[in-house]
Amino acid sequence: MTSSSSSTRLPCGNRVLDLAQTHVMGILNITPDSFSDGGRFSQLDAALRHAESMVRAGATLIDVGGESTRPGARAVSPLEELERVAPIVERIHRELDVIISVDTSTPAVMRETARLGAGLINDVRSLRRDGALDAAAATGLPVCLMHMLGEPGDMQDNPQYQDVTKEVAAFLAERMAQCAAVGIEAERIILDPGFGFAKTLQHNLSLFKHMDSLHALGRPLLVGVSRKSMIGQALSRPVGERLYGGLALAALAMTKGARILRVHDVAETMDVVRMITAVESAE
Repeated sequence: MTSSSSSTRLPCGNRVLDLAQTHVMGILNITPDSFSDGGRFSQLDAALRHAESMVRAGATLIDVGGESTRPGARAVSPLEELERVAPIVERIHRELDVIISVDTSTPAVMRETARLGAGLINDVRSLRRDGALDAAAATGLPVCLMHMLGEPGDMQDNPQYQDVTKEVAAFLAERMAQCAAVGIEAERIILDPGFGFAKTLQHNLSLFKHMDSLHALGRPLLVGVSRKSMIGQALSRPVGERLYGGLALAALAMTKGARILRVHDVAETMDVVRMITAVESAE
């Protein structure tokens, strides 16, 4: 498997993530309209119990999101997003031994959740909202930059590329340059190709096939394809029947050098990671 960085230690608040190995990030949506589990974990106690179960199953990171980014999702105000996310970030930080990632594009949410114990900013908009670059820089936290064209409401209208992998790489390189301009050094950056965001099925499949070329950017890769429509379209499966396709993609992503797998099904994905690791570490 390919290494993406000369240094494998990524400081995440009061914890350190060792990217010499592949980690599983558990998804915790605090939203009423997520495509897969909308509303299930919007209550604080239910959200905390789910986070606990994912940590027990082996998740190294919990990705907390308060704004749905599914196609056609409605926008939420910064206050509404913060009211959803802040209490669970504070509880997880206090009660669980895990790195908290906050799935947000909102500067106020970045700043406040960093204060409450978040260790990573995961932004599907790659810090393109007004003030997001400065807010992320001020937190001192690592950031995950993801490729997306447009906004969730219109990103799937008619995405077009001449060469999807090259264009994704160019976009991510440009965002890294913008980060550098405000003092976010490359060593604090993780990259996400953005599967399912402004991409058709063929775009997603081609990008996945050639994903290892993104290692030329020199940063670790995060891959999030769990339960997504690319699996449904390729296999003709509804959301509730996409586990096996997702595990196949998790295994493929790991062999292509992905260092973080963002998933709903933590225990099953951990079996994939442990099995591949056992084989790769054998004499």
